[in-house]
Amino acid sequence: MKNVELSIPDMQSAHCQSRVNGAIKDIDGIKVEKLEAGKLSVSVENDEVKEELVEAIEKAGYKVGGDGDKASSCSTGCCG
Repeated sequence: MKNVELSIPDMQSAHCQSRVNGAIKDIDGIKVEKLEAGKLSVSVENDEVKEELVEAIEKAGYKVGGDGDKASSCSTGCCG
């Protein structure tokens, strides 16, 4: 498995973190290592699983960006 850290700038509140966790919890091939404000650390089996993970987060309404990406684009209306 490969460790991946994703920046999710708009995932700041506990509500947002719960929403992201709910969006990714049923994806096979990932293990959530750490979920905190603005960041998600996971282990993934392969790049296809990573792509599925990013798509699920974006479908939940959150932008996945690189470190330092602080532009708010939260479509859920709970953060930002």
